[in-house]
Amino acid sequence: MKLSKHVSLAEFEHSNTAKSKGISNAMNEEQINNAKLLCEKIFEPLRGYRNAPIKISSGFRSKALNTAIRGSQTSQHSKGEAMDLKINKDEFLYIKNNLPFDQLIYEFGNEDHPAWVHVSYSKTRQRGQVLRAVKNSAGKTVYLPYK
Repeated sequence: MKLSKHVSLAEFEHSNTAKSKGISNAMNEEQINNAKLLCEKIFEPLRGYRNAPIKISSGFRSKALNTAIRGSQTSQHSKGEAMDLKINKDEFLYIKNNLPFDQLIYEFGNEDHPAWVHVSYSKTRQRGQVLRAVKNSAGKTVYLPYK
């Protein structure tokens, strides 16, 4: 099944952690519909801008998988509303400046290249929240406004 022209359901549900731990990571109909919307509004326009394949490093996360990786209890990944992408700073800025989104996070990396980018889209709200994930002096992840 395809969620969009360039994203399959299998790709969006894939998780090495789920596989290795024997955790089901299958979406229900509502989550699939959310993922289709995310792919339509974010992934496909970005794919067109890039004009090359984009790696989804994390798409859907079932509640059990999200717990196993110690993800946020309110993670949009568990709703099919978020994905982490292996993209560069220019592509991050393309999303920021051109696409509707709920949350966009430049995750770690350096000033020129994020380790990955988290982006979410919700059918009910688009906060346009732009953050930067960094480690503080105690090694804890903190989210700061992106500048």
